[in-house]
Amino acid sequence: MILGGGIREDGGVPVPVVLVVPLKPPRAGKSRLRGAVTEAAHPELVLALAEDTLSAAVEVVERVLVVASDVPAVERLRRTGVEIVAEQGPHGLNAALRQGEKRLRADYPNAVIGALQADLPALRAGELAAAIAEADGRRAFTADWEGTGTTLLLSARGAALDPRFGVGSAPAHTESGAHPLRLAAPGLRRDVDSPADLAHARQLGLGARTAELLLQERVA
Repeated sequence: MILGGGIREDGGVPVPVVLVVPLKPPRAGKSRLRGAVTEAAHPELVLALAEDTLSAAVEVVERVLVVASDVPAVERLRRTGVEIVAEQGPHGLNAALRQGEKRLRADYPNAVIGALQADLPALRAGELAAAIAEADGRRAFTADWEGTGTTLLLSARGAALDPRFGVGSAPAHTESGAHPLRLAAPGLRRDVDSPADLAHARQLGLGARTAELLLQERVA
């Protein structure tokens, strides 16, 4: 695995890895996280979590596609180097992922396509690279810190992603045949849904944007 988007070569050609990241409107997203910052700063916190996640992801993979239900509200995330498209058709996390998967598969028929959650502010590029390397072209996933949810799902090379996100997604992905990855990767596993999660992510080491926002809130 090398930073930049490929895994082990297949017939002499590197296999690209591309990611879909779904995003709800920042004002409506992360309801359980309300109270971690002032109400006015809540959308900024949601965007900061996403910005740090995406900044790490673009260091590793060939392309990152954000599927957003409110594109204008997340427009600034383009500065990380991602592509943003509007969610269309059926709503919901898995539907957004399938939409992104279809778009990416048209351009990368033999790629590994992944689904990455947007609330991983302690994510390090090396952790994501290590997860992709451990998967080694198999359909695989990384469970969240509690072991019940999923932070990263990877398709097999050229195969369907088949997302099963929602309550109990980790056992659901296991039952669907995905391989559970064993690497530690604390930043990859520490999704942030609550103030306690955010405090834990801070202990692990936040990305620059989330750390800056929390410092501004503390000073204010």
